[in-house]
Parts: sequence; structure tokens; C-alpha cells
Amino acid sequence: MIKHLYKKLFVFFLCLTYSFLLKAEPTEKRDSIINVTQHSSILTDFPDTASIGWIIKASDKFKPLKAPFINFAELSKPIWLRADKTHLITLSEPSIMIDQARMKVSDIYFVKSDKVIYKITSTPYSTIADLDYPGNVKSYIIPQYVVAQQPDIILKLYSDEIVIAPVFVASKYEFDNIFAQRDILFGMYAGVMIIMFTYNLFLYFSIKDSSYLNYIFCIFFTWATQTALQGYFTKYLLLSDGWLNNISVCLFANLGLAASIMFTQSFLNTKVNAPKSHKIINILLTLSIFNTLLLLVGFKQFSFIAMQILILAGSIIGTSTAYQVFVHKKFKPAGYYLASWSFLFFGMLVFILKDYEILPYNVYTTYAVQFTSVVEVMLLSFALADRINFFKKENELAQKRALLISKENEQLILQQNIELEKKVNERTEALQETNTNLNDALSNLKAAQSQLVDAEKMAALGQLTAGIAHEINNPINFVTSNIKPLQLDIDDLKEIITKYENVDFSAENVEEQIREIDAFKKQIDLEFVNNEIDSLLVGITDGAKRTAEIIRSLRNFSRLDEDDLKPIDLNEGLQSTLVLVKNTMPDNLKVYREFGNLPKIECLPGKINQVFMNLISNAIQAIKSNGKDREEEQLTIKTWYEDNTVKISIKDTGTGMTDEVKHKIFEPFFTTKEVGEGTGLGLSIVFSIIEKHKGHIDVLSEVDQGTEFIITLPVNTQ
Repeated sequence: MIKHLYKKLFVFFLCLTYSFLLKAEPTEKRDSIINVTQHSSILTDFPDTASIGWIIKASDKFKPLKAPFINFAELSKPIWLRADKTHLITLSEPSIMIDQARMKVSDIYFVKSDKVIYKITSTPYSTIADLDYPGNVKSYIIPQYVVAQQPDIILKLYSDEIVIAPVFVASKYEFDNIFAQRDILFGMYAGVMIIMFTYNLFLYFSIKDSSYLNYIFCIFFTWATQTALQGYFTKYLLLSDGWLNNISVCLFANLGLAASIMFTQSFLNTKVNAPKSHKIINILLTLSIFNTLLLLVGFKQFSFIAMQILILAGSIIGTSTAYQVFVHKKFKPAGYYLASWSFLFFGMLVFILKDYEILPYNVYTTYAVQFTSVVEVMLLSFALADRINFFKKENELAQKRALLISKENEQLILQQNIELEKKVNERTEALQETNTNLNDALSNLKAAQSQLVDAEKMAALGQLTAGIAHEINNPINFVTSNIKPLQLDIDDLKEIITKYENVDFSAENVEEQIREIDAFKKQIDLEFVNNEIDSLLVGITDGAKRTAEIIRSLRNFSRLDEDDLKPIDLNEGLQSTLVLVKNTMPDNLKVYREFGNLPKIECLPGKINQVFMNLISNAIQAIKSNGKDREEEQLTIKTWYEDNTVKISIKDTGTGMTDEVKHKIFEPFFTTKEVGEGTGLGLSIVFSIIEKHKGHIDVLSEVDQGTEFIITLPVNTQ
């Protein structure tokens, strides 16, 4: 129904417009209307400071104008036009009109005998009609006393836009008729555009389709461009002296082009239907925005030329894209789009060719864009309406196909369910059997893992026991070996004491008894006995202290099964561990201790001591197996406090390791030792203990250069 209404409105508008065009003003000489531009000469080469007096005297410099209008496309400064005086003779109440609303300079001088007898001066865009008068441009009545003198007419004209300007002389009555016709045409044009704008605005708020929004802007800026170009925009909005009026035509044309480009992209869905054209259209959109910015910063003339080129290019690309989508994608609404842009392209082409004097200046070429823009607006409205119908039909077809597919799928699902149920039962039985096997395997694995962990603990315990036995054996042997000589020395002292006790001081041979005692002292070398007793007591004391130290270290290390966090001194734990592993160190190994001032940290003491034991034992084994007969091997243990954490470095000069080995050393059961020498769980246990304490361990190692383990532990693990 809407489409039929559009068609009727379109036919009515076409017939009505045509009837007015048949009555529109002619451009060639008639009894009542004279195009004085056809009978004029032009002056373009003159000093910038030339006055009207200089121009009058330079009559020999004027050259005949071979066109019915002035084309400002190639003019960068004002020109002077000299008209034939005979055109004023036959007219009653003659008036003169410069038929161009975009004039910056439009001064008119009436000259007789090299003197100005009457003049009409101008301001920018003063040719636009006032609000109280008909038409889009002004006509100026020539006084009868001026007509009676049959003067020459000299005009100074200039426009900074690519426009053309014919000059007409006619009676005031004839001009009023022409202006009335133009106002009717403008009213019809504006009415159609406002109706289409309002209708599509209502559809946008109802449908919320971005194509309608872009189309609304397209309608508005197309209307604004044409009304600004004809002068009606300035006339009714009273912008004759404003900055907006100066750039209005080019500004609205650029914005209209941008809106048309966005409408093309959304309506034709070029991103999907024409990806290559979509990229080109994006370039055009960018150029149009950039061209608008150039206009706003003052490059008006360049922007005007660029605008016309971009509009021509946009029309070509738009129509070619619509053709591609219509033919290849079978998108029927693109046919309306193709037809609409073909009309507008034709109108723009006629209008531009008229400006470049390729086509004649007449009512058809002057109003070509307005007429074709109305046709375009209506056809695009058809396209949007048909687009909705197209998508509706596509949706219905899709629903039918979906319903058919759904029924087929339903039948297929019923068959598959039967087959699936059978396979599920089979698979369930297989999974149950596999689950049973996996549970058995998991139980065996846990048992094996428990045994390996126990083996690792037993190995650590055996190593600890061997160290304790060796360390305690030496001082105990030293003590026991010193007891026998000490006993003999004590017996000698006892015998001397006995002899002194048996001395009979009442007898006459007291001196002889004393000499016997002195002789015995010399015999046993009493001084040597005393020194030996002191030496033996020192040895026994050292052995006892060493035994006490080992027992204290054993007590510190033996807290392997404590599960409570306690604040401990890590330096003390490291010292105890070194005492217990001392018997495994080679003779050429020197231990460097660089213990810093550490705060006590909360940890599991036994677990941390196990970490120290594993890492130091590994370091000693690496030093033993490096295969190098060095005079001195080094084991450096360093501790320090940093950023609320405690760091422990255990560095050796052993064999080192490759990057491949370094990345695997913390994996369970990975070991580089010979079969039977290790379980591969030592470093895995170290890693898990450090991780449990919310710390981390770093490894620095190079082959044949040694290895350094750096442990970082927080002071408070809560």
C-alpha cells in the first residue's frame, strides 16, 4: 500500500514539475527578458586597485564574452562586465537581476559619457532576496532617468565558489512572475523533502534500523545543500552575513556525501556483500570527513572542488556496488537503490557539466539536481520498504527451511538416540571395567609412592644415623683412649701420696725416707705426669664438648614429624645440618659460611631441616662426582634478609647441569644418579616443602661450573 502511494505521489510531482518547467524563464532573448551577458564584453586583466574610473577609461581592454553566463570556476578574483546599452530601450520599468545567490561581489554601475550616473553597490551574498520579497535573488529597478540616458552597464562580479552567473534585464512584472514560479517549485521541493524526512524519522523510531537514521541525514543534507545553493536557506534563516552562510553549500554537500556513504554501507551491507567496495567506500568516507575539516579551517575553494569530485566518485562507486549486490547477491532492494543513484548521478552530472559550460545554462540544467534528488528520495524510500519485505520473505523462507530441517533432525535424532543408547550401554560397561582397573592401579600407585617416600625417609635416616655414629665415635674414642693413661698417672700420684702418709717423722731416718720419695718422684717424672694429666683432661673435655654439640645438632634436626609452625633460627638449622653431614665431606672440601642477621621465621622446623639436608647432601655428592682433582672444592652457604623474606643460598663447585636437566630436577622420580643410588624424590620433596611454606626455589647452574640453589621464604607464612 505504501509503495502504491509513493508511486502516485511521484507521478503527480513529475507532471506538476514538468508543467512549471514549461513555463519557466527562458535564457535567450525574448521581447520581455534579455540576457545581457550574451551581448557583453569582459575584463579580467586589471590592477587590484583599479577603480570604476580606471575601468571606464580602459574600455579598449574589454574582450567579447562568448557565453550566455559568467563561469567562476577558473576565476580567482573579481571580473568586470560591460553590457550593451540598447537592451534597455524597449522595456517598461526595466529591472536588472544577477541570477546567482552565491555572489561575494555584485556591484552595478550605469555609465554615461565616462561618468557614473547611477550605481548599485553590494555586500557578500546581497543578491539573495529579502524575506519580504518573492524569489531567491533580488532584481533591481532601474530609474527612468537612467534609462532615458541610454547608459552603458558595467558590473563588478565575483564568487569564490564554482558557480555560473547570467545577468538578465526585464520588466519588474516579468521578474515577479519568474520568482513566483521559483517559489512554487521550491515549496513543492521542500514539501516533498520534509514529508519524506518526517515519515522516515517516524519509521526509524519504530524500527530502530540504522539505515533509516543514515537516510534521514541524507535527506536533510541533500535538501540543505540545494536550498543553500539556490539562496533560500540564507533567505529564510537570515544568515546573509554569517560564517555558516559562507561555507553552507560546501559544508552541507560534504555532510550529505558522508551520510550517503554510511547509508550505502548499512543498506547494502557492503562489509558482507561487497568487501572490496566496502574498503573503497571507507576511503571515500574518510576523504569526505577530511575535506570537511579543510573547509572548516579555511580552504573553501579547494574543498569545493574536492567535494564535486568526491560526489561524482561516490555516485559511480555507489551505483557499481549496488549493481554488484543486485546481480551477484540477488538482493532485490538494491535495484531501487541502483535506479535512485542513477537518477541522482545523472542530475549531478548535468549540473556539473553546466558549470563547466559543456551543457547549456537553462532551467533544466539549473534544477537538474533538485528534480533528480526528489526522484532519488522516493526511490530510496521504495528501497527501504522493499528491504523490509525482502528480509521478511527471507526470514519466512529461513523459518520454513528451519522447520523442515527440524523435522528431519527430529527423525534423525530418534534413530540416533536408539543407536546412542546402545553405544552408551556398551561404553558404560567398558568405562566401569576401566574404572575398576584404574582404581586398582591408583591403589597400587599410592602404595608404591608411599613405599618410595618411606624409602627416601629411611635413606635420610640411615644417612643421619651413619653421620651421628661417625661423629660421636671420634670424640668417644678420644675420651676412652685417654682414660687408661690418666688412670696410670693417677695411680702414680696415689703412690706418692701413700709414701708421704707412711713417713715416720719420729724415726731417725726421716731424711732417708724423704730421699726415697724424691727418688720415686724422679723415677716417675712427676712434672711430666702432671702435664700429661692436664693434657688428658683437656682432650676428654674436648671430646665431651664435641659429643654435646653433636647431640644438640641431633636434637635440632630430629624434629621431622612436627606439624606445628614454630619460629626458628635458620642459621642454627643450617649449622646443625653441616655438623651431621660432616663425615660425608671429602678432605679437600672447604665450607664457607656467610650467615646474615636473620629474624626467626615461622615454619615446620623438621621439614626445613630436611630441605637443608637434601640440598647439602646433593651438593657434596656433586662435588665428589665432578671428576676433577682440585686442591680445594668449595661449598658456600649464605643467608640474608630482604623485603620481608629470608633467602638461603647453597652453592657448590660440583658437576653442574644442563638446561634440560634443570627443568626436570623437581619432577618426582627423576634422577641422574646410578640405579639403586637414589629414588628421585629428594628434590621433589624439597620443592613441595618450600611450596607448602609459600616460598619458592631458584636454580642457577652451568655444566662443570657448579650449581646454586636459592631458597626464598616469607618471614610469616600465615
